[in-house]
Amino acid sequence: MRSSIDTNHAPKAIGPYSQGIRAGGFVFVSGQLPIDLESGEIPGGIANQTERSLKNVQAILEAGGCTMSDVVEVSIFLKDMNDFAAMNRVYERFFEEPYPTRAAVEVARLPMDVLVEIKASAFVG
Repeated sequence: MRSSIDTNHAPKAIGPYSQGIRAGGFVFVSGQLPIDLESGEIPGGIANQTERSLKNVQAILEAGGCTMSDVVEVSIFLKDMNDFAAMNRVYERFFEEPYPTRAAVEVARLPMDVLVEIKASAFVG
């Protein structure tokens, strides 16, 4: 059985997809752009955008009944791999050991021309 996760504490989906899906013991969070919920704006710089994207992921996880410590896999899409170190410094503040598995890839372009998009999967049993 699967159910949609929808929260007003993260930006609404900008297309035909769910913010998140709970399926069995898993929660899957769609790729989150660094949209500030209150202003609707995108902050400048990779550090601010990484933090905002992760806060949006966190809000959806919480709406799905889990936390960042339940995350088992993260995918990060970067506009420029030169931003990897700065992104990583922010990322490590959101997770603790054992860290989730992760992939970080450079992409040609992201929606709304942001610098980063982050998606995650969590296991809640």
